[in-house]
Amino acid sequence: MMRIFGVIGDPIGHSLSPRMHNAAYRALELECTYLPFRVKSEDLSEAIRGAKALGIQGLNVTVPHKEAVMAFIDPDPLAERIGAVNTIDFIREKGYNTDAFGVTGSLRSAGIDLGDKRVLMLGAGGASRAVAFSCVEAGCKLVISNRTKEKGERLADELGGSVTAIGLERERIAPVIAESDILINTTSVGMYPEVDKIPIDPDLLHEDLIVFDLVYNPQKTMLLGEAERRGCLTIDGVKMLVYQGAESFRIWLGVDPPLEVMEEAVREGLKDMYG
Repeated sequence: MMRIFGVIGDPIGHSLSPRMHNAAYRALELECTYLPFRVKSEDLSEAIRGAKALGIQGLNVTVPHKEAVMAFIDPDPLAERIGAVNTIDFIREKGYNTDAFGVTGSLRSAGIDLGDKRVLMLGAGGASRAVAFSCVEAGCKLVISNRTKEKGERLADELGGSVTAIGLERERIAPVIAESDILINTTSVGMYPEVDKIPIDPDLLHEDLIVFDLVYNPQKTMLLGEAERRGCLTIDGVKMLVYQGAESFRIWLGVDPPLEVMEEAVREGLKDMYG
């Protein structure tokens, strides 16, 4: 019997998760399929109930539903602490957050240990919470910079410790970037179709900075392109997508997925889209 999985979000047409997961199913000869579903915020509760009723076994959850979906599914302890769900298993009737695995896996693949690094994180939304949690757990000194400073401050207060929050004003962010080891963009700025946008002034980047952009569509965002030109080590969002997706795969199916196959599927998909 075919097992059905999918991803919900709004927008969702740009997602390469279906291509990635379906490639992994084929490689392992599994009778599974993975589909994209556009779900508006006002329809979220009905979508979750409908997916369960239809026999869909699992869903990934992306922008803008990662926090709101917690009202409709029982989160596991990690997702509860993070405050966001990006993976639903309807068999266990549980919500999980695999974004934290995506963060640490992406950095490890580039030979980077969060350790006691100084991190500047742009954004304070659903994915941001998992990044921030990973940084706090690793003992980083974390600064959250968000367009709405109050939202960043609320997240910083939840995390406690040495986490602080600032706005996006150049005069506030410039000295923080100068002292940071890692810059992580968790916003959607630069994501298709608005590929000509960048979340910060690129002149603030310096060659000792590691720049990690969670956006994977396009593969090389304007932020990453500018960072490369300034000698920064860069990590693209494909790694994040693959590592968080791999953990979802394990939750649903109980087997290790073929990481290389998943990454190749995403990168080939991006080539098809952008040439």
